[in-house]
Amino acid sequence: MISALFLTLLIILGAPLFAIIATSALIGFNSADIDLSVIAIEIYRIVDTPVLLAIPLFTFAGYVLGESQASQRLVRVTNALLGWMPGGLAVVSLFACAFFTALTGASGATIIALGAILYPAMKQAGYSERFNLGLITSSGSLGLLFPPSIALILYGVVAQQMDLEQSVAISDLFVAGLLPGLLMLALLVAWSMYKSVDDKIATTKFDAKELISALRESMWEIPLPILLVSGIYSGYIAVSEAAAFAVLYVLIVDVIILREIKVMQIPSIMRESMVLVGGVLIILGVSLASTNYLIDAEIPSKLFNFIREHIDSKITFLILLNIFLLLLGMILDVFSALVLIVPLTLPIAVGYGIHPIHFGIIFLANMQIGYFTPPVGMNLFIASYRFKKPITELYYATIPFMLILFCAVLIITYWPALTMSLLQ
Repeated sequence: MISALFLTLLIILGAPLFAIIATSALIGFNSADIDLSVIAIEIYRIVDTPVLLAIPLFTFAGYVLGESQASQRLVRVTNALLGWMPGGLAVVSLFACAFFTALTGASGATIIALGAILYPAMKQAGYSERFNLGLITSSGSLGLLFPPSIALILYGVVAQQMDLEQSVAISDLFVAGLLPGLLMLALLVAWSMYKSVDDKIATTKFDAKELISALRESMWEIPLPILLVSGIYSGYIAVSEAAAFAVLYVLIVDVIILREIKVMQIPSIMRESMVLVGGVLIILGVSLASTNYLIDAEIPSKLFNFIREHIDSKITFLILLNIFLLLLGMILDVFSALVLIVPLTLPIAVGYGIHPIHFGIIFLANMQIGYFTPPVGMNLFIASYRFKKPITELYYATIPFMLILFCAVLIITYWPALTMSLLQ
């Protein structure tokens, strides 16, 4: 009782998340008369995880791309490819945001970087204010399911520490997220095309010369995701090797070939990216220590037995899981949610016969929506600040997109073949 009150006090006083998790682990191990050095051992154990090296490397590569002119080139090439379609510019925005978030790993960065390009362009094309705001705010998180998403890698790292009977390879997660991610994109594309026709938005003519010019300008960015995904899934390179290759590639392209980033900028970019990585890794380290205590105390199995007593149906469990994850996405960023909630919920899901890879895609698909779910979705506040609009206006703007993506989440949840078919 005293320990619970102490932890509550830490939360009220605004203590860092890692300090709260570490304190709970210390209290738990101490109450069980276990040497507290086990926490240091658990933190050290993640250092011996080769795939973990991919997180700082991919993050740094994403930050370098974010500082370059890659976002402008990406918008140009997608516009040249898709701008002729009904709702072409909206479709361009969706694909560009999804691609950029997958590379950078940060939905907020996508809204800030691409919003400056897409928002005025869509406004000039005749799209309504509310549609513009809703589309850019909601599409900022679409890339979480596409490789080389940091969220997919982190989920794989956490799941691999839990000694599950079914393997959770990072390369399998990359492949498993493709069809669910494309489903979400397809539904939003259909909605955007319908709205553009309904609002009588003019289309642009297809220009082969512009396409060739845009492809030539983007000749360095386009091969990167193709090389990474094909290299990892074919088995020629490991995930950590692919991350190192990505860093080397973007540095050579943006610093030496294109010269969009000066050598003097690299230390500051590295510092900014590693602040994010440091926060993720320290939370991951203490969370694994806390997870070890939970497993020793048989908390997941007790929780599963309790839930099983009240919920017999796998379908009912999945419904409650979706609701819980949507609420979670509103109050926690995806990295904190992964390291805090996955160790508790994954064993329960496996007990209901849900494959850990399918569970991971369900988890991230829900978190994508949680990012812009009223009233406290993180992307809502980022977009409100970026576009200088009242937060209530963002609430109304994102509701249609939230409902569409929620339908996609239901399909992903109750149709496991969509996630697992490419792995068979």
